[in-house]
Amino acid sequence: MERKEGDKKRVAIYIDGNNFYGYLKDEEINLPRGKKFDFTKFTEFLIKGRECVSKRYYVGIARNIDGTDKSKRIVSGQQKFLSHLENEGFDIKRSRVMYDSGRIREKGTDVKIGVDLVIGAVDDLYDTAILVSSDTDIIPAVRYLRYKGKKLEYIGFSHAPSLGMQKHADYSVLLLPEDIDKFSS
Repeated sequence: MERKEGDKKRVAIYIDGNNFYGYLKDEEINLPRGKKFDFTKFTEFLIKGRECVSKRYYVGIARNIDGTDKSKRIVSGQQKFLSHLENEGFDIKRSRVMYDSGRIREKGTDVKIGVDLVIGAVDDLYDTAILVSSDTDIIPAVRYLRYKGKKLEYIGFSHAPSLGMQKHADYSVLLLPEDIDKFSS
């Protein structure tokens, strides 16, 4: 199904922050250090003139567990970034971060996205959900929103598309490195 420019349907945007950030830092995209990603331009690109009823950004919150300057910078940088997104109208959905033998794992983000997709469908919040995540753990929620007559637009990356998400989406956009350049400054 093709998305039409200017279609006035209600859209809600769901961005899996850690998933998205990981792809931006992937060697195929490699957003240069110091470059900023413009979420306002990105949102406008996703909406295409439709009514945006909700913008949500899901992220695990960093903690300063060891008191080092590096940890302090990470926490401070994340707080500044999230404040910026809030000023742009995003609702920040926070999850836990677990530190396990040097590995950092985000906990609960996929569940929150899935629950919010389902609640939005049940409460008739949107006509189309725009999902910026390649995490297939969300597919059961996607199936339900489609059952409720809602549309799904999947936004992924061309070098690592989620075939599972594409299979369940009404429309998909696979971003190329040159697309990311349009949204960075």
